[in-house]
Amino acid sequence: MAKKKKNKENKENKEVVQIEVTEQKDKAPKKEAKSSEAKPVKINETILRDAHQSLIATRMTTEQMLPIVDKLDAIGYNAVECWGGATFDACLRFLKEDPWVRLRKLREGFKNTKLQMLFRGQNILGYNHYADDVVEYFVQKSIANGIDIIRIFDCLNDIRNLETAVKAAKKEKGEAQIALSYTLGDAYTLDYWKKMAKDIENMGADSLCIKDMAGLLTPYKATELVTALKSATDLPIDLHTHYTSGVASMTYMKAVEAGCDIIDCAMSPFALGTSQPATEVMVEAFKGTPYDSGLDIDKLSEIAEYFRPLREECLESGLMSTKVLGVNIKTLLYQVPGGMLSNLVSQLKDMGQDDKFEEVLEEVPRVRKDFGEPPLVTPSSQIVGTQAVLNVVMGERYKMVTKESKKLLMGEFGQTVKPFDKEVQKKCIGDEKPITCRPADLIEPQLAKLEEEMKEYKQQDEDVLSYALFPQVAMDFFKYREAQQTKVDPSVADTENQSYPA
Repeated sequence: MAKKKKNKENKENKEVVQIEVTEQKDKAPKKEAKSSEAKPVKINETILRDAHQSLIATRMTTEQMLPIVDKLDAIGYNAVECWGGATFDACLRFLKEDPWVRLRKLREGFKNTKLQMLFRGQNILGYNHYADDVVEYFVQKSIANGIDIIRIFDCLNDIRNLETAVKAAKKEKGEAQIALSYTLGDAYTLDYWKKMAKDIENMGADSLCIKDMAGLLTPYKATELVTALKSATDLPIDLHTHYTSGVASMTYMKAVEAGCDIIDCAMSPFALGTSQPATEVMVEAFKGTPYDSGLDIDKLSEIAEYFRPLREECLESGLMSTKVLGVNIKTLLYQVPGGMLSNLVSQLKDMGQDDKFEEVLEEVPRVRKDFGEPPLVTPSSQIVGTQAVLNVVMGERYKMVTKESKKLLMGEFGQTVKPFDKEVQKKCIGDEKPITCRPADLIEPQLAKLEEEMKEYKQQDEDVLSYALFPQVAMDFFKYREAQQTKVDPSVADTENQSYPA
């Protein structure tokens, strides 16, 4: 009887083993199918925008860009990022260029490649929220002048601040890419990012970007994040990071292996440091693999040769500082983007308080926590950084509070992922009642008023938008432009006798 029972158990065990083997065989093709899904990685080129914004304070001129446009256009990039971000302000303020003219010239040159811009949601390209009519008009004119893809982000990841720009982009038949401002903290779980991805897809985005402005995303965390996002959305995923912490190329490798569709790279003369991984390096890294971009390394080398003398010139003049070219591990320790680090150094130097740098770096995470743990990206990075400087230099936390800090704590930039520290909020804004609605809901239409204010200097429809974003800077540029056109400088005019010096 016992022998019969044992034989029966052996037979059942064999059946179990047989079933398990069969199941493993069934699973094997699925794994092969998954690996066969690997596809060529697409590359966005940042040399005409973020690369020089990160390394030489956005000082590359249009005339320096135009001679190489034909060769860039022949590469086969997914897109060339060439506008938005700080380029608009830098054109008007420092280069005495019309950013709209730059865009039109680039559009004329790029006949085969999509052009991309960076757009700060309801902040457009400035530092404050604008009325919906200004946002809509800016999107309309950006696309009309040549932009194909608008990458839209919000410094707090408050998606209410993205809605107007996304709707406007779709209305104008442009591609709306929504960027998640990547950061670390208790609230920023994989479930948080997955929910954001679903919300973005529901909003009508054409693609999703992981915007890792501080270089905080490490390789294996990239695998986790991209895998999680792929499970939550069917949208193409683009990864944008900076080399500041030294891990960006490895992060790209793991992200692409996990299913990331697009990576942002910069031509080698303006790569690494606080910029992006080098285009040529990433192309070679994936060569011969299922992720091979197919881009021609010889053609890329020709483009690199064009930019190399410009790099040397910038190094020689000091415009490109060696401080931004190395690895700064403090980025990972304090979650401070490279641009923010340089701002802190500059602020402390101006105050004669260089020795307080380490104290300020330690204060930044504390201020960030008080302010609801926002991602550190323009303008939240400037707000948190400046407040940290004041807290240290004044010798008392929040003894002096910037108007931008007050606006943040009033809810005027939107909702943070975690609540503000109640005591800090009370100390900074007193008994004022914070807003809880979408900030732009409280802003009346602005376009008509802006048109009236600057109509004397208007030469094109787009001028009102330049004025809307940077009133004083734009006005100075309009006067400069007029002086160039008339060969008369109004700043040296004798208005009483209506005469000008010869």
